[in-house]
Amino acid sequence: MTKLKYERPVIKRLNAGLMNKFGTRTEYAPVTHIEGVSVRELIRNYGSPCFVISEKQIRKNYQQAVRAFKTRYPKVQFAWSYKTNYISAVCNIFHQEGSWAEVVSIFEYQKAIQNGVPPTKIIFNGPDKSNADLKLAVENNSLIHIDHFDELYELAELTTQLKKKARVAIRVNMDTGIYPIWDRFGFNYESGQAWNAVTKIMAGEYFELVGLHCHIGTFMLSTNAYAVAASKLSELALAIRNQYGKLIQYLDLGGGFPSTNTLKGAYLPGADTVPPVADFAEAITTTILNAGFKTDELPLLILESGRVLIDDAGYLLGSVIANKRLSDGRRATIMDFGVNILFTSFWYDHKITPAQEFSHQNEDMVLFGPLCMNIDVIRESVNLPLLHKGDQVVVHKVGAYNMTQWMQFIQMRPKVVLIDSQGITHVIRNNETIETIEALEQVPDYLKKFQL
Repeated sequence: MTKLKYERPVIKRLNAGLMNKFGTRTEYAPVTHIEGVSVRELIRNYGSPCFVISEKQIRKNYQQAVRAFKTRYPKVQFAWSYKTNYISAVCNIFHQEGSWAEVVSIFEYQKAIQNGVPPTKIIFNGPDKSNADLKLAVENNSLIHIDHFDELYELAELTTQLKKKARVAIRVNMDTGIYPIWDRFGFNYESGQAWNAVTKIMAGEYFELVGLHCHIGTFMLSTNAYAVAASKLSELALAIRNQYGKLIQYLDLGGGFPSTNTLKGAYLPGADTVPPVADFAEAITTTILNAGFKTDELPLLILESGRVLIDDAGYLLGSVIANKRLSDGRRATIMDFGVNILFTSFWYDHKITPAQEFSHQNEDMVLFGPLCMNIDVIRESVNLPLLHKGDQVVVHKVGAYNMTQWMQFIQMRPKVVLIDSQGITHVIRNNETIETIEALEQVPDYLKKFQL
């Protein structure tokens, strides 16, 4: 019989909180396998911590989202948001499913090209496009979404020099009833700035205005906000048709659909409060269909969804380093992963589950990462079974942004593993080493020698 580990007793105040219609629920259950692959085996083979991505879940999410829109609207195209997760193997899953590429930097643009995306099916967003970037996009006949007047004027000068037309859209910001308004990017609708941009583009010799674009926010919980955005983009498109006889080829509603993660400070879990993709599809498509377009003039509807398509396909596996008691008596458990690779822990209360069977004893605890910085907190308060040194855990819904916003700070970034649709594992990004970190460094000769 295995001797039980001793835990000294502590006195704690019970605070059940407010009841709600969903009743009480525990947040944990052992997760020993992901897509049929043992968590223990994954950690043994690929190290702790490591990211794991489910190809099956990605394809399922994408197909369900496409179905939600295409059953409601005849012309739909998704464009994968590279900034959400630009690991090439991940991007190519979306491209295999039929998704274009949406990029916001020349780095992402080059990745899309190297991944084999036709340049004509790359949407180039973002406020920071250099003259060289714009020239490449024009020569490749990519879709350029203009963000501000300085970019518009530079592009006008460039296309005149090249004597080549640019396929462009403008990004439009607007009041959709969600505050604060995202008015940092694009041209404002209510002030007339967007129409002013349209008139300048229509007067340009080498512009072809093909689309209108908006991205009203991130982790949006209001479907009505998208209905308002679709209505205003449609009004702008119809005004262009009436004024110039120009048919807008597409309306790009951007992204921002939420995953079922739980935002910090939320009263209820995300799974209980986040609208399904079908609700967003209903709001957007109904608005466009009722806007006044002739049936044969309906614009292509483009979606740049990222988070909602991949968040729940990503997992972070890690191990317990140690336990301690804080000065106020709280239990603190230290993990071998921190905010450097789990950036979204600043936004979400991620679901964390043990990867092995556990005792029925549980306690409210703080989960810290291993970094020497006080803000390295994975969960500020979470009720879990008692975890001991060497125990393993699974962090859920980490597929979006963590592998693009992670930092090499104090610790090096770990492996990323893909579980394919047949349950076979593949390393799709190797862990960093001292060699990869120092590969870009150069030490002047006079600093190579010292004596202590």
